[in-house]
Amino acid sequence: MKAVLLEAIHPDAATALAEAGFDVIQTRHSPPPNELARLAAGAAVLGIRSRTSIDEQLLATCPGLLAVGAFCVGVEQIDLAACRRRGVAVFNAPYSNTRSVVELALGEMIMLLRGVFGRSNDLHAGVWTKSADGCREIRGKRLGIVGYGSIGSQLSVLAEALGMEVVYYDVAEKLSLGNARKVAFDELLATADVVTLHVDGRPGNQGLFGAREIGLMKPGAVFMNLSRGFVVDMDALADALASKKLAGAAIDVFPHEPAGNGDPFHCALQGLPNVILTPHIGGSTEEAQQNIGRFVAARLLDYVRLGSASASVNLPALHPPRRKDGHRIAHLHDNVPGMLARINDTFGRRGVNITGQHLDTRGDVGYAIVDFESADGPALAADVAALPGTILSRLVY
Repeated sequence: MKAVLLEAIHPDAATALAEAGFDVIQTRHSPPPNELARLAAGAAVLGIRSRTSIDEQLLATCPGLLAVGAFCVGVEQIDLAACRRRGVAVFNAPYSNTRSVVELALGEMIMLLRGVFGRSNDLHAGVWTKSADGCREIRGKRLGIVGYGSIGSQLSVLAEALGMEVVYYDVAEKLSLGNARKVAFDELLATADVVTLHVDGRPGNQGLFGAREIGLMKPGAVFMNLSRGFVVDMDALADALASKKLAGAAIDVFPHEPAGNGDPFHCALQGLPNVILTPHIGGSTEEAQQNIGRFVAARLLDYVRLGSASASVNLPALHPPRRKDGHRIAHLHDNVPGMLARINDTFGRRGVNITGQHLDTRGDVGYAIVDFESADGPALAADVAALPGTILSRLVY
């Protein structure tokens, strides 16, 4: 089978797939649609990162595609519903780069409160400016975390260990860690010395942070966004920094990001003092990329070789154990009454003994895994695949 890995995915992923017998094709870039369709043609597995989009048009050119691996956290670039309709499983790495983002956030808030970049720039320009003015410790400061998921909650623990008071806001009820307290959104903005965003990419978060929210912030506070670029009104943030309403900012994600390294970049925050701009590298450490490569590749192999979809973001989460003997069919189908009965009837007409059976549903899709004893697995698999309502059926082994 063919696997295509785009956007410089960590080589450990290619190694794992190659050792499993895949013919692996790799590129370091996100190809344009025509090239993407050419590369993906005939692939069973497609690996991408955040810059490559998977839509209905591409899926139509890849009838043999079994799974897409998002070697990153977000899956907003993938049409999950279209993948589900075509029986294509999608996997991501929701926690593999959490520590990397948290460490960058901690480092940036320390540098912002200490004004490190301004002093460094002075020295690069040959100017010695030794002063405590405007330089503050993070100990005793209040950290306001917007979004208390895996990144926000881990940041909460480490920041508290460094002596910060932590408050957070999240639209969902979350278990507070340590001494962190959940507060109202406006209260967080009005009282925090550091406000940091760690929200997900759902459409409702677009424009979450604009002139109103910045206006509520404590004068002299610093602002950080290491989540999604479309969350923040960059012009409003630039105005607040230029007017000294805010003392500094660190931004790792942008509404419009260049397609590749070396491409021109423009942002309203360029040239402003005490502003740290980084090119979407919150999760870009060698350790995180290796973890992501290994984790997603393992999930893809579990799905292809076992039918396991336990970590899929768009299919029912089945994870049956592998049986030593016999065969296995994985059957994705329309979630309609009587589907399991039709599958069982097919086995019964052939007089085949079912040794294990698992079924789960997710929205309009059902997923059945059937283990059985038969010397004619391919013929039985063909019968099951011909059942009305079948989306995708395959003989796993």
